Amino acid sequence: MAIAALNRKLAKAFGGRFTARAERQHTVLAGESGDWDEIVAAGYLAAKYNKRAGLVNNIRYTGEVQPVRMPAVNDDALEGTTPDVLVIGGGVVGCAIARELTRRKLDVLLIEKECDVAMHASSRNDGMVHPGLDLRRGSLKYKYNRRGNAMYDQLCEELQVPFTRRGQYLAFPRKIFISTLYLTKVYWRYMDVPCEVKTREQVRKRLPGLHPKLRHLLFFPTAGSVCPYGLTIAYAENAIQNGAKVSLNTAALSMEVQDGKIQSVRTNRGTIRPRLVINAAGTFAENIAAMADDRFFSIHPRRGTNSILDKKANAQVARDHLAAMFTGGNSIRAHGQHTKGGGVVLTAHGNLLLGPDAVETPNKEDFSTTPESIRNVFAKQVKASENLNQGQIITYFTGVRAPTYEEDFVVRRGLYTENIIHAAGIQSPGLTAAPAIAEDIAAWAAEYLHASSNEAFDPVRPAIINAADLPKLERSALIREHPDYGVILCRCEQISRGEIIAAMRRPLPCDSVDGIKRRVRAGMGRCQGGFCGPQVAQVIAEELNIPLHQVRKSGAGSEILLGSIKEVSA
Repeated sequence: MAIAALNRKLAKAFGGRFTARAERQHTVLAGESGDWDEIVAAGYLAAKYNKRAGLVNNIRYTGEVQPVRMPAVNDDALEGTTPDVLVIGGGVVGCAIARELTRRKLDVLLIEKECDVAMHASSRNDGMVHPGLDLRRGSLKYKYNRRGNAMYDQLCEELQVPFTRRGQYLAFPRKIFISTLYLTKVYWRYMDVPCEVKTREQVRKRLPGLHPKLRHLLFFPTAGSVCPYGLTIAYAENAIQNGAKVSLNTAALSMEVQDGKIQSVRTNRGTIRPRLVINAAGTFAENIAAMADDRFFSIHPRRGTNSILDKKANAQVARDHLAAMFTGGNSIRAHGQHTKGGGVVLTAHGNLLLGPDAVETPNKEDFSTTPESIRNVFAKQVKASENLNQGQIITYFTGVRAPTYEEDFVVRRGLYTENIIHAAGIQSPGLTAAPAIAEDIAAWAAEYLHASSNEAFDPVRPAIINAADLPKLERSALIREHPDYGVILCRCEQISRGEIIAAMRRPLPCDSVDGIKRRVRAGMGRCQGGFCGPQVAQVIAEELNIPLHQVRKSGAGSEILLGSIKEVSA
């Protein structure tokens, strides 16, 4: 649609307060509003009719926006470095790309502004490997989800990350005739998604808590569960094993661009001069694109809250045969919403997870959790099982997704700048798609840089030993050789002192209570660290040879203790 026609649409919907203009090969929206939902609605309207190469929503929000969290460190550790490839962003996609790049003879540097990888969306999702429902054939989401799903068995075997294909159920009430579900199999064959029709009686043992009103189900066997932050950490560790470098607490601040090429990237730790930049910055991908003079898309952050239930809830809802369960129809997803509506998911570690919801937000790091979000999620999911209740919650968390207004991934070479590749707009099914996205981007990078194959590449990343999962004789032998594995600090998850020490001695630095939690699950059980937290902090202090009051929960400024009682009361 021509810009003039688009402006007529905007004028009719928003009273002439927003306008569109052509800029280079993309469309730009302008104006201002104090209503964030209105700004998002304008973006969706423009994306629906925009026929140009991209859409940038520059309508200014006049409300309050949270400041961006930045690293506390400022030094010259990276000053003058000249990597072949600079990957910006330590989420699952960025770390997957870094690992895939090490299959070539390339000098790879990944920077992440947080104190660890997987600190944003990659640790704040349900861990579901999607079979490919609700995707438009021909979209990048469909393309990369389909390929990525098929890669997970080998990938998780190489990285020694727990992964199970439990399958996904889509349940329907008795008013839906089972013959109708058989007819849908034609569509699923067209979508190349394996599907089976089940009756309530056939799944009674697997889903003992299925709501009485749900009589018929579609079963998608290729769905699975993986630990999203565990996978991201494994990707990063294997990349480091194969020669990549990871710099945490490092933020890209600006770029020097000349004649359509990035010359340098200024960070809080010095100026880097890469030959190629890969933008995998999540909700900040549009900011990185703007620095590179290559912004042709916009991100509108979308907050989603999940609740994790005590493992005792499993027997009341679903046995160990469930990746996810959703109820069909508008009870879960209202017409026009850009979300899968959430579901009941059995995580890779055996907890039921409910969610997420979907709330548009102007804040890219809005990890706040509200009672309203938890209530809304439960109100939807009790339609899947009456046995769900909020008293089963042991913790909850909120993540922020990074959708574009086109509701598709942006995985491509730069539009205006030669030496940048974007992996942007990554939301669900981004976790599933990550290995396939990484494969393509690494191939494009190798082609651009004329890189040859790295014959020494080792795809196997040895995992931290989980002593509780070992056979009795092997565990006894391990404890005789390393007594720390016999000292249980986290009773809920049966995590030993030996595993915590091992986590701190891995290729990727880990020096905080939350970092330990993500690697070995100490503090992830029913008491949420109430028992083991102080003991984990003590091990960290001893391993780092620092006073206990300097041990951090997460990043800078998150010290858990103020000091000794004598020091504080003095």
